Amino acid sequence: MTLPRHPKKLLVIVAEAELERALVQDVRELGAQGWTIQEVRSAAREGVREGAWESDRTIEMKVICDESVADTIAGRVLSDYAPHYSVAVWFSDVQVIRPERF
Repeated sequence: MTLPRHPKKLLVIVAEAELERALVQDVRELGAQGWTIQEVRSAAREGVREGAWESDRTIEMKVICDESVADTIAGRVLSDYAPHYSVAVWFSDVQVIRPERF
């Protein structure tokens, strides 16, 4: 049995944890129906973020949504946060089984 699949975009944002509340507010305001956030460790050109203290924590936010919503959210992140914080953003194509949830 093949289940019906529906194309969506997975938007992944890796950012300093202090942005979590602002990011949640933004994705909600810009049309995402849901998201997942977890704490991660990371390293980038700016250095290693080991999470050893509160101001050194990093989060990864995943949002599955329509491409237009993903583009709008990514644009906000890049314009409002990337100039001032360590932020990485990327997209992937995904397929979902229950599109009304996204």
